[in-house]
Amino acid sequence: MPGKKSQPPASPPLPAPDDAPRPAWQIALQAAESKKALDPVVLDLREVSGFTDYFLICAGANSRQIQAIADEIELQLKRLGRYPLGIEGYEHAEWVLADYGDFIVHIFSAAARAFYDLERLWRHAKPVPSGGAPS
Repeated sequence: MPGKKSQPPASPPLPAPDDAPRPAWQIALQAAESKKALDPVVLDLREVSGFTDYFLICAGANSRQIQAIADEIELQLKRLGRYPLGIEGYEHAEWVLADYGDFIVHIFSAAARAFYDLERLWRHAKPVPSGGAPS
């Protein structure tokens, strides 16, 4: 079709380690990691915030990678019937924010991540260990 960009082939669904259902934020984390997100961190905000339960914070090396991470997270969550309430910053890809209600995804450039420093701002939130269960 003239004028339409060709899309890369869709990624296959990410495998589950077992049959137990996983929280959507874990699917988002796995999707980010599959696109080589830099330094992904999940913060458990349930005891310090009333507007969401978790933050997934990560970075990309450049705007294309940041958009690829956002696209993969959105694709994997759509397969579960989860759609974002809103996405901000995708066009400029310095800080992409995707709000899924019970968790929010923040994908930064390295400079934006250092500047906004959400991990410091939300230092009272509990980091979720890489195994996925809140501590």
